[in-house]
Amino acid sequence: MAMNLFGHGIALSGDFIIQAAPKLTADAAGLHVGDVISASVPLVIVMGAVTTITAFYLIKRDMKSGKLTATTGLTKDSPSELQADSSEKQLLSHNQKRIFALLIPVLFAADVASMFVLDLKGGDATALVGGTSIFILLIITLAAHRNKGLEKTTSYLIEGFQFGFRVFGPVIPIAAFFYLGDSGFAQMIGDHLPKGSHGIVNDLGVGLASVVPLSKEVGAITLTAVGAITGLDGSGFSGISLAGSIANLFATAIGTGAATLTALGQVAAIWVGGGTLVPWALIPAAAICNVDAFELARRNLLPVTIGLIVTTIVAMFLI
Repeated sequence: MAMNLFGHGIALSGDFIIQAAPKLTADAAGLHVGDVISASVPLVIVMGAVTTITAFYLIKRDMKSGKLTATTGLTKDSPSELQADSSEKQLLSHNQKRIFALLIPVLFAADVASMFVLDLKGGDATALVGGTSIFILLIITLAAHRNKGLEKTTSYLIEGFQFGFRVFGPVIPIAAFFYLGDSGFAQMIGDHLPKGSHGIVNDLGVGLASVVPLSKEVGAITLTAVGAITGLDGSGFSGISLAGSIANLFATAIGTGAATLTALGQVAAIWVGGGTLVPWALIPAAAICNVDAFELARRNLLPVTIGLIVTTIVAMFLI
């Protein structure tokens, strides 16, 4: 839970260093990426604090009652296969594991320092982290598989690319649809749009707002719901463009709060879909910690739900 909530929740929803997530939502909402990042800081802090504190309380409660053991993290009802996993042959020696455990954070810390010194953002920052990850993959695979290391590296790369395409594939049609309704029609039909139009989808949103009165409370709840629902596909990133577009609609109708609503939708989408509630997205953390992914998702459900509710309420006051 700690690895999942901090790594896939707090770190990924803010994405302050690489800025890939806020770039997608900011573009969809027609905002500067810095505005979305600034607006997301209090939301990420509130969401992270509430979720992790709640999770800590629940873990301590279950450990005290005996439902959760402190040594393995396995519940009494966990599948017996998980117990057997720990007896599998280890590919790396104890000393090798210690070396890589020190080397990996050092390399990524060097990446973060390089981003600040060289002012790397977006694609450049992603390329740096990706290159470092491939380098780490290569040296660990060579150390683990020795003379078969290059073959195994190829297999791991193919598996990784397949996973990446599967996760980010939905971003393309979703983003294309909303960009089409935003500025795309202005490029295609130009002067045929009414004066002052912001795109067909945005105009429909404004028209709907005139029929159904909107408020900052309704806007915040809607953005959280949209973010959470789009995150159910498991990627977290595929729905944040949609969240940005809807935030723009609501902010136009309300007259304020575009950056806060955009950040709220981003936080909700990534906390749900980035790997804290959707089972298949939990597999890496569950596999590393030798626990059942579905059990991990079940334990994350209550803390994340409480965190989303509290964060939504805070966003209402920030809009």
